[in-house]
Parts: sequence; C-alpha cells; structure tokens
Amino acid sequence: MLIFTMAFIGFASPFTHADNSSTCQLTNEAILRQQDALHVGQGYDARSLDPHAANDTVSSRVIKQIYETLVNQNDNIEIEPGLAESWTRIDDVTIEFKLKKGVKFHNGEEFTSNDVKFTLLRGIESPSVGHVLWEIDPNKIKIVDDYTIQIATKEPDSSILANLAHAAGSMLNEKAVTEAGDDYGQNPVGTGAFKFDIWNIEDSIELVKFNDYHDEPAKVERVVFKNIPEDTDRFDEFKNGKLHIAYDISPDDIQKLEDKDEVTVQRSQSLSATYIGFNTQKEPYNDIRVRQAINYAVDMDMIVETVMKGAAQVASGPLGPSVWAYNDSLEPYEYNVKKAKQLMKEAGYPNGLKTSIWVNDNQQRINIATIVVEQLKEIGIEAEIEVVEWGVYLDGTADGKHDIFLLGWVTVNGDPHYGLYSQFHSSQFGYLGNRTLYSNKKVDELLDKGKSEADPEIRKKYYLEVQEIIREEAPWIFSWTIDNINGVRNNVKGFSQHPSGYHQLSGVYLE
Repeated sequence: MLIFTMAFIGFASPFTHADNSSTCQLTNEAILRQQDALHVGQGYDARSLDPHAANDTVSSRVIKQIYETLVNQNDNIEIEPGLAESWTRIDDVTIEFKLKKGVKFHNGEEFTSNDVKFTLLRGIESPSVGHVLWEIDPNKIKIVDDYTIQIATKEPDSSILANLAHAAGSMLNEKAVTEAGDDYGQNPVGTGAFKFDIWNIEDSIELVKFNDYHDEPAKVERVVFKNIPEDTDRFDEFKNGKLHIAYDISPDDIQKLEDKDEVTVQRSQSLSATYIGFNTQKEPYNDIRVRQAINYAVDMDMIVETVMKGAAQVASGPLGPSVWAYNDSLEPYEYNVKKAKQLMKEAGYPNGLKTSIWVNDNQQRINIATIVVEQLKEIGIEAEIEVVEWGVYLDGTADGKHDIFLLGWVTVNGDPHYGLYSQFHSSQFGYLGNRTLYSNKKVDELLDKGKSEADPEIRKKYYLEVQEIIREEAPWIFSWTIDNINGVRNNVKGFSQHPSGYHQLSGVYLE
C-alpha cells in the first residue's frame, strides 16, 4: 500500500482517511446537482502532487490543474505561450523567455524569474523527471530581470520547448517548497486555475477555484478526483450518476455507455503505448532470441480482439502512430509458435523455463497476463502472475527486481525524443524510464544525434532507424496503442480531450 507520511510542521494537515458516511447521505442526483463541483473518476491514487516526484498518468492529471508551465501544447501538440508570453532563440543552445507579469501563486507570492530558475535547478536533480529537464545547463540559467530569463542547454536540443511543456516543467514557488519540506508533495502550490484543497487518502483529491488566477478563471468552483482503481467500479459509479466524467473507460463498457442517452463516449487519438517489458539485464532475457521467441509466441491480435474489443491497434514498434517520426514501415511480430520454439532451442531452452509476470492490481492487465501465461505454455514457459501494489510495482521495476512486467508509456509531448530516449537510452535506467534496463550503443548514438539535430528531416531518419533496431532486439513485447476513451455526461460542457491524456478542466462547466 502506498503510504504517505502524516507529519506537518507549521500548518494543519489537509489529509484525511476516507470516510464515506457523509457522502452516502446524498443521493446520486443530489451530488451531480451541485453545479459548483465537477466529479471526475480516474484510477489509482496519485503518488505525489510534486511535479518533480511523480511522472505517472494519475498524478500528472491532477498536477496539470494546479500548476502551469512556461509553454503549453495545444490539442494538436503545437507549442503555445504559457507563463512565458514570448521567447527568442539567442543561439543554438539558448532561449530567452519573457514572463507574464502579475501572475500569483496560490500562496499569494508573485511569479518571477527566480521561481523559474529554482524550478529548473530542482527538476534537473529529480530521480523521477530529471530525464525531461537534464539537458538544461544548470550553470547557464541567467536571470536578466524579474520577468526575463535565459535558459541554455548543454548542447543543441530540438526537444527543449516540448520538454518545458511537460509536467516536469511546472513552475514552483521556492517559499512554498521550502516551508513544506518533505511534505510538499501533499501540499502543492502552483499558479493554475485550481488550487489544492484536501486529499482523502486512497479515496479522492479535491481542488478549488483559484480566485486570483491571472487568466480566464475556472468555470466550476471545485473539482473532485475520485480514485476508483477497478474499471468495473468506475463504470458503475459513472453509469449510476455519481460522476460527471469517467476517465479510461474499459473496452468492455464502451457499447454499454453508447446505448445510454444521457452520456457520451468521447474517443480520440492518444500518445500512449502499452507494452510487456523484459528485464534485459537478467537471464534469460539478456538473450535476444528468448525475447524474440516470446514475441512470436504471443498472439497479440487475439489479445487485442479479446481484451481490448477492437478499441486498440496492435503495435509494431515502441511508438504510437500519432507521435511525430513514427515508423509506419514496421510490421508487428507475427504469431508463429514454430519459430518461437526454434529460437528457444537456439538459446539453450528447448524445454522452456520458469518465470514471473508482474502486473499491478488492474483487472484488464491481469486478464492480459492470464492470456499470455496460457500462450507461453505452448513453448514450454511456465509463468506465474504476481499482482503488485502500484507504488511497490513502480519501485520494483525501477530497481530491476522483475522478470517480465506490463506497463504503459505516454509520449506526452508528442516528440520521439521523449518516447524513445527515456525508455531505451542506457543512461536512463530505472526511475528515469528505462525499466527494461535495455542498452545498445548504436541506439544511444542515434538518440543522442536525434536530440541535437536541428533539421527535422535528418532528425526523423535517426528516429526511424532507432525504431527498426528496437523492434528487432525486442526489449518489449510490442502490444498496442489505444485511444483516449472517456465517458462524459451530457450536461458537461467544454471538456476537450488532450492527446497526452492530461485533460485541462478549467474550461469545463455544468448545465
């Protein structure tokens, strides 16, 4: 179980353990008639609301409401002004940003260049998101004045603006971070349209409208993120009128909702990829033949049809088709048990082997793992499913304690550098993203070139080749890419799905 330390100094704790007794006194209709509160159902509880301490989807969805970044990416993944109203490239490594004036943090402090420098220096050192910002040169962040700052990278970096739009670039207030100390992740302070109010551990996170927001104010007074891990439970709460929006509708439930007049299923392309990863530093998965054999032994078409009900596309490589420089010439691994057995024999495992598959307590992933276990029996592999609590799961896969594991990755900024570098560069082992512990000198070289190359066409060639190598060496069982699929009640207006899955809620209102 994910445990938060309940020690707070100098202020009262905003945390409670969930007590549903008062909620139960309200009827479902009464809950949704509260026009000032938007109820959103999502999966697990957030790990932290410190943008430098979490990089998972659930945490980031809340973080994106509380904080803002220097630049934003719109629904078409185009860069737009954020807390920086303009920027100018000084040379091939330096950009000068002009900041908006009159921006306040939720604690009343004014946002200035000092906050930008503090944020970036802190983020670079983060074990969770340092991979997003680490190309920034900490010695070349220059404050020109309160509203002008120059940021330089260690070498040319074509993805720097996209990376600054990542949640890792969420601007922090030094005073708030210092005062909260180790408890900052449970007492977040940003500049966003919503500010943090209360965290009911393992139940919900509540945000309230920030009345001193510098831009167009939020259209609801409160957002309640309900943490509902089980897809079926989240579907039931949405169907029964307890939620306005239900994130990540299971493929099993799409048709059930499409038959209901009072709700809409919204679907759009995402930037996510689901994969089954190998610990490539551990025998027998340090042998490419074993990894390829398992790819051939898994009938991914059948899994997508059975579990995903056609709401996904079988992956042929590590990136989804909506990511720039996606290699559409790659073919998925075919289902070929004969070929798989031959590769296992060549690798020295003619009679198979024993292994374990880690999943978190998500029923869909458990179902997938169950099918994989049955299919692997065809080539003599006996696999045991281990269901691991989410926090322990992330820590364990970062530390290399696993054999095989199921996980997903969102290329949130739409740039292949983010989707490939953190997942496959040998400098990014563990918490930085590379949980397969995959290492290939040629891949490292190409990824380094792609990062620094300014010419988009040359850059694209590097990433196309990287995808070919990764597909061949198979550190993953390439699984599928899926759409953003969310349930929205018809009285909810202004909800727009972002390809990253981190949907901005400040423009949402209720009729």
